[in-house]
Amino acid sequence: MSATAVTPAPTVGRPRAFDMEKALQKALEVFWRKGYEGASLPDLCEAMGINKPSLYAAFGNKEQLFLKAIELYENRPCAFYYPALEHATSYEVVKHMLCGAASANADPNNPPGCVIVQGALACSESAAFVKEALIIKRRAGETALCERLQRAKNEGDLPADSDPAALARYIGAVLQGMAIQATSGANCAELKQVAETVLSAWPGKKP
Repeated sequence: MSATAVTPAPTVGRPRAFDMEKALQKALEVFWRKGYEGASLPDLCEAMGINKPSLYAAFGNKEQLFLKAIELYENRPCAFYYPALEHATSYEVVKHMLCGAASANADPNNPPGCVIVQGALACSESAAFVKEALIIKRRAGETALCERLQRAKNEGDLPADSDPAALARYIGAVLQGMAIQATSGANCAELKQVAETVLSAWPGKKP
C-alpha cells in the first residue's frame, strides 16, 4: 500500500491585536506633551491601548519607541524643514522654515512646540542615548541648511562676506527658541512676528 502524501495546512501568522501606526501616533503625542523623560511606560501603554509585553514585542524598549516616534514626526505631511531647502533663494528657504515653524509649533491640533527640541532639553544621563540621537538629528539639519546657504553664496544670492555656517546656526537657534516660546503659550501670530523680524534683516536677496 503506497503512502498517501499529506499536504500540511498553510500556517497563518498571528495578526497583531492593534494598529502599529496608530499606536505609534499615540506614543508620539505622549512624548510630545511630556518629553522623553516625562513619558512613563504606563502613560505610553495607556495611550497606545496595549500592555508592556506588546509594546516591547512591537517596538523594543522605550528608547526605540521614542526614536520610531521621532521618525514618524519628521515624515508627517506637514513637515517643513527639509522641504524648505528646495526653494529657489535663501530668503525663501528661511521664510518657509520660520513660517512653517510658527504654524507647526502653535498648531492647536497638536501639543505646542517641537517634540525633538523638548525631548532633548529634559534628558538625564540615563537617557544619554536618546539625547545623542536628537543632537545628531539637529546637527544633520544644521549641516543641510549650511550646505544650502553655501550654494546660495556661490550663486551670488548671499553676499560674498556672509558666513553660511554662522547663519545656519542662527536660524537653528531661532527655530529652537520659537519651539520653546510655543510651549510657553506663544501663538502663531506672535511666532510669525519673530519670523518677520529675522527676515527683515536677512542678508540674502529679497523678492
